[in-house]
Amino acid sequence: MTSLNPAPPRETGLPEFPMQRTCPFQPPPGYAQLRADGPLTKVALLDGREAWVVTSHALARALLTDARISSDWGNPAFPVLSPVRGVIQKQTVMIGMDAPEHPRYRRMVIPAFTARRINGLRETLDRIVDERLTELLAGPKPADLVDFAVSVPSIAICGLLGIPYDDHEFFETETRKLVLRSSAEEAGAALGSLQRFLDELIGRKLDDPGEGLIDDLIGGPFAEGRIDRPTMVQMCTLMLMAGHETTANVILLGLLTLLENPAEFAALRAEPDLVPGAVEELMRYLSVAETIPRVATADVEVEGVLIRAGEPVLLANSAINRDSDAFPGPDRFDVRRAPRAHTGFGFGAHQCVGGNLARAELDIVFRALAARLPETVRLAVPADEIRPKGPAGPQGIFSLPITW
Repeated sequence: MTSLNPAPPRETGLPEFPMQRTCPFQPPPGYAQLRADGPLTKVALLDGREAWVVTSHALARALLTDARISSDWGNPAFPVLSPVRGVIQKQTVMIGMDAPEHPRYRRMVIPAFTARRINGLRETLDRIVDERLTELLAGPKPADLVDFAVSVPSIAICGLLGIPYDDHEFFETETRKLVLRSSAEEAGAALGSLQRFLDELIGRKLDDPGEGLIDDLIGGPFAEGRIDRPTMVQMCTLMLMAGHETTANVILLGLLTLLENPAEFAALRAEPDLVPGAVEELMRYLSVAETIPRVATADVEVEGVLIRAGEPVLLANSAINRDSDAFPGPDRFDVRRAPRAHTGFGFGAHQCVGGNLARAELDIVFRALAARLPETVRLAVPADEIRPKGPAGPQGIFSLPITW
């Protein structure tokens, strides 16, 4: 894997990447120049290497289905955008793999995401969302939405994996550290803590099976010798991180976006059936999964440009999802747009396996927020005091104080 220690800066004249957002729900200001330079342009990474950045929606979808554009985190040339991402990228199972390993592991988890399994979680999620909102509204003002936003996907993933509800407080505490990403050391410690917990849980379930993805893996692939215990721990850890952090950030940034666009928030209050389409619009508009990193394993010629084998390729999602060729008036947030061609859940073989679970969670959450938050709800601080996360990982905010 590429060293996490940046090389001395080189005078390349190229823009540095990743770029920092200044408004939490808008693309970094530097993306305008990247787009002006063409659908594929060069940038400089923190380790001193050069990389290609994609800002075109059509080109992004083409490259995400090109087998020469690799998702192999174990490739020494694979880009590492920050020390925290470097910690996460040591866990390669499924997400950080190409065919044939990737589809083999993906097939093992798909049964956990059937409509029946997800629908079975909705009643629990409805109850939890209602309880947490009741607590928030009955508590002191201003209130910070962070705990609410972290708890909902935490409980959803507990239900999906088959983690006993009694363990959810530990689970929420450790996943919160990963969501807030304060340092590589803290992220690494939380990751280790979660993996030890999952390993112990697998041991308990070997003797006393229950219902959930972990139990499915134990009863199927593990019993048949197609997966070992350490790999199962890694797989469950990555699914936890991939689904949990993204959803929590969409909840926070989604409410912030609605508060800053009161007419759209009023539309959701008046017409709850707009919520599923509004969730798709939030995924497009927010592009929480800001950068999709890849590396070329062979020469690829596109748009009259040669991407050479070993060169990093970075898909800048908030530019891709603001491409006017794909989305008319792309900078307008419109809950009636209901776009389905966005890359908020990725695209191609690595499209998020938990996308429908995330959609169900977000549908429940935003229906509840629209129905239960008072019409007087507003930010408790000036909008420009809401601090965005760093540029290298999923986008989000550290705090969302609201009052009413």
